Amino acid sequence: MTNASTAARDLDPLDAFRVRLRDFLAGHGPGPRPRDSDGRFAWTRAWQNTLFDHGFAGPGWPEEYGGMDLPFAHQVVYQEELARARVPGPVGTGLGIAAPTIIKFGAEEQKRRWLPAMLRGDTVWAQGYSEPEAGSDLPGLRTTARREGDTYVVNGQKVWTSHASRADVFFTLARTGTRASRQRGITYLVVDAHAPGVEVRPLRDLTGGHLFAEVFFDDVRVPVTDRVGEENEGWPLVRTSLGHERAAGAMNQAATYRRVLTELRALLQERGALEDADVRDRLADFEIRVRIMHYNGQRTISDILHRGEPGPVSSVSRLHIAAFEQDIHEFAVDVLGPAGLLGPGSGDAVQRGRWLYGFLRTRASTIGAGTAEIQRNTLAEQVLGLPRDPAMPSV
Repeated sequence: MTNASTAARDLDPLDAFRVRLRDFLAGHGPGPRPRDSDGRFAWTRAWQNTLFDHGFAGPGWPEEYGGMDLPFAHQVVYQEELARARVPGPVGTGLGIAAPTIIKFGAEEQKRRWLPAMLRGDTVWAQGYSEPEAGSDLPGLRTTARREGDTYVVNGQKVWTSHASRADVFFTLARTGTRASRQRGITYLVVDAHAPGVEVRPLRDLTGGHLFAEVFFDDVRVPVTDRVGEENEGWPLVRTSLGHERAAGAMNQAATYRRVLTELRALLQERGALEDADVRDRLADFEIRVRIMHYNGQRTISDILHRGEPGPVSSVSRLHIAAFEQDIHEFAVDVLGPAGLLGPGSGDAVQRGRWLYGFLRTRASTIGAGTAEIQRNTLAEQVLGLPRDPAMPSV
């Protein structure tokens, strides 16, 4: 037994859990982050395997599917410690979005077939929601699923699909009703990414990478057994998915940006920038905002635990985080001056160009996972009770 484990016996349960988690992270860390894309993917997946194999995966998941089933306070500690240890996040987008939906709405056979492999990282899941003609107006999606006996035949296109190039599975939405049925004619399907008729085309972003892709379905056959919920009743599942995505992101990003802000402050102190009163004022503002981020994340998870749903208030966290991560990277690049414009490929780049990379990457923050405009409308109508915006489609 390690010294940390021995000391944990004399602590209250929450502190004991923190010590035990730190002990595990210190002894089983994933090692340095590889620079190449394939290496980073293998490194991330291996870490997810390690977490699962040692019983440290899925903090909020039921134990029967490989999770830890932690109380709320322990989940907060879990997110804080993993961010502190600077370990990679999960591969794909399934854990934070598809998994809560399957746990709540999926058949028992589906849960046992999909969840453990997803949690361990053996299968990579990617979200197939947005379309060229249905981004913010998701109920207007055009991808169709026509039932033929025990299968659906899926045709259509998805876009801005994160991790699509690495995906084994797409959890996607297809129209099984008429175009006029909008959200009342949408079905939630789980699609084999390697099935005949699936084509993935990478999209290069501002950073030079291709995290996103567009996905084409051409007569892709999906077993009816891979439908989650009932036909034409996928929209409530979507709302659960998006709410949990924002809740999981809020806690993880609050812990991550706590560390990022500390590192930025240390960098600016090292470069003498803290002598500027305006710089100190901006850092104080970021300190306030990162603490709000943390409290908003706690509130969202608390809502899930008590009501089963994060509700529209999760849009508060989503909007707050999107603005914060854009602002902090823009501020860093500005304060660093010409040095802040050097990217990862330059030997003279500050901290391997992380701040410029972050600046370019977060330009999409107010678009992805629901645009800032949609989040504001949600808050205005569903939280503040203001009249519905007549320019927006009714859902």
